[in-house]
This record gives sequence, C-alpha cells and structure tokens, in this order.
Amino acid sequence: MEDYKNEFARKIGKIRSKKLNSRVDLTAMVSVSFLLIIFFMVTTELAKPQIMEYDIPSNRGCGPNLGCIKPDENRTLTILLGENDKIVVYSGLLAFPLEVPKEIKYGKDGIRKELLNKNKTVLEYSAKIGRPKRGVTVIIKPGEKCNYKNLVDILDEMQITDISSYAIINDFTPDEAKLLATN
Repeated sequence: MEDYKNEFARKIGKIRSKKLNSRVDLTAMVSVSFLLIIFFMVTTELAKPQIMEYDIPSNRGCGPNLGCIKPDENRTLTILLGENDKIVVYSGLLAFPLEVPKEIKYGKDGIRKELLNKNKTVLEYSAKIGRPKRGVTVIIKPGEKCNYKNLVDILDEMQITDISSYAIINDFTPDEAKLLATN
C-alpha cells in the first residue's frame, strides 16, 4: 500500500493550494461614491427654502415724515384683476386716491406703460425726499373671477418692467369689489 501512495505522490507531484489575487479594484466604488456626494450636495442646496425679503418700514414710511411706520401711499400702486381681462389701477389709498382709478388693458401700451410711468414718478419722488432707488410698490389683487392667465401676465409685466417690490393679496375691500364690478 505504501508503494501505491508513493507512486501516486510522484505522479501528481506536490499538491499546493492556488493563491488567489487578494487585490480588490475599488475604481468603480470611488466613482459611485463621488457621484453620491455630488448628488447629496446638490439636493441639499436645492432643498434650502427660498424666501422673499420683506421690507418692514422702520422709520421709512409716510413720505418725508420720519418716525412714522405707515406705508408711503405716494409709492403704492394697486392693481385689481377682474374677469374678462379687466384691470383697474389706482395709486395711494382707495378712500383718498392720488390718481382716479382707471381701467386699462394688458400689453405694452396699457399696463406696462402705466407701470413704467409710475415707477419713474416714484423714483423721482424718492430722490427728492432723500431715499433714491426706491421704486414703486405694487399691490396685486386678483378677484374671484380672475383667471390664472391674467395673474401670470401681471407677474410677467413685473419682471419686464423690473419692479421688484410687489405683493399678491387676496383681500378685497367692499369698495374695491364695487369698483371692479362697475368699471
């Protein structure tokens, strides 16, 4: 039997275990990890809340009077949006308007021209009272029967005329509702 074992060992030779390559290629994992890092950096940057600055009048309202916190009606323009592409515009307070409320149309000869003229007037007024570069503040009030397209058109006009201070308010006074219905 021992001859058999020796003969078998001679034929086969020494049996050795094969050594496998212990090196792991991490190139793909590094690429994926960099992509994940970039993805999470971009998503956290986009997830930050976008806020609009709100300018609270602290000793800046009421025109040339210091210490007053009421809004300066010389700088405000209110736009009422109604049904059938109806726009009514007035300056100041409705009880004591600086200009008579008037109905105008959309487009470059209508609302755009009105916004540019009012902004120019307000910039001149602001320069006189010592606060240059403070343009018009527009209050947009869409009515119940106003369609979404009209609101988007007014926002486009704000962008075109470069008016950065505007607000959309859904609070109609009875006088404003009457004004929008009658004009």
